[in-house]
Amino acid sequence: MRAEDEILFETAGQIGIVTLNRPRALNALSLGMIRAMDRQLAAWAADPRVGAVVVRGAGGKAFCAGGDVRAVWQAGMEARQEGHDAAARLRADFFREEYILNHRIHFYPKPYVALVDGIAMGGGVGLSVHGSHRVVTERTLFAMPETGIGLFPDVGGGWFLPRCPGEVGTYLGLTGARIGAGDCGYIGFGTHFVPSARLEDLVAALAEADLERGGARAVDGVIARFAGDCGPAPLAALRSAIDRCFSFNSVEEILVALEREEGDWAAEAREILAARSPTSLKITLRQLREGRHLPYEEVVTLEYRLSQRCTAAADFYEGVRAVLIDKDQRPRWEPAAIPGVQDADVDRYFQPLGDGDLVLGRTPKDHFAGSVIGS
Repeated sequence: MRAEDEILFETAGQIGIVTLNRPRALNALSLGMIRAMDRQLAAWAADPRVGAVVVRGAGGKAFCAGGDVRAVWQAGMEARQEGHDAAARLRADFFREEYILNHRIHFYPKPYVALVDGIAMGGGVGLSVHGSHRVVTERTLFAMPETGIGLFPDVGGGWFLPRCPGEVGTYLGLTGARIGAGDCGYIGFGTHFVPSARLEDLVAALAEADLERGGARAVDGVIARFAGDCGPAPLAALRSAIDRCFSFNSVEEILVALEREEGDWAAEAREILAARSPTSLKITLRQLREGRHLPYEEVVTLEYRLSQRCTAAADFYEGVRAVLIDKDQRPRWEPAAIPGVQDADVDRYFQPLGDGDLVLGRTPKDHFAGSVIGS
């Protein structure tokens, strides 16, 4: 399928509409889609006839299940077999251009409405969390599962996860736990809840609205007519236990705390962490701790360094193989356990890339509040 078929653009009234159109791949982002979307968003930002942007996924199952890491994995495997690293250019381009697109969304000058109906993982979170309006539904399924494939929660995870309530973001980033609409509201990912069956009517209402003067307030008013309660947040009930167990600055201490914590939740969390890449866990915890104190644009630079180091490492190829290719769910990590990951090993992932670093500009506009819907 051509890139122009994988992503669709149209205008209706004063809104620009982006439709991610790879339903069989759960609308996973290809490099062609990233490039096309970045160009179109830039054009709409400069077009006075467009007052807001709406982004949605086709197929009814997913908003966007993530970036197309299969393509990066395939290129890397072929390069390894041929004895060279021709995949380095794809790794550099894919993550660089994805992060540039996220940066554009993060600082977009017009209302950006993500209709997160269905699965939103990894790159799909990047397409939504940075926008001004993030509409969740009863079908929303959010996760950052990267530690299970030898990666880390990127696309700004080092910025928005530390800004979740307490240590909830640490828990989500390390375990890759899946959450629904109520929890999305609790952590601040969802700004509004709208039933899935009403999304088409919402888009039609936005297309009919006069956005020329009202801007974000006009969009707020339209969405409010459709919005309802997002339901209970199970994470809120677990908050005290999460804070007790995930407040430490080492993975070893977190595992000890989980072992001491009573209840099925702690046992399950410990079991999940035991199956994740030990290297990814240590990298992710440091990423989240450093991200607490960094502005968004500096988090982008840090995460780009991590993306290049992780996708050149053995755990990425083994993780993608086990989870997405062979699907045996039995990755053989290197090292196989937490004690085998030395601090010096982790340090190397965070070192500057020299001329290869991704350095983007700054602007004062941040959208992620880290608060409950309706607060």
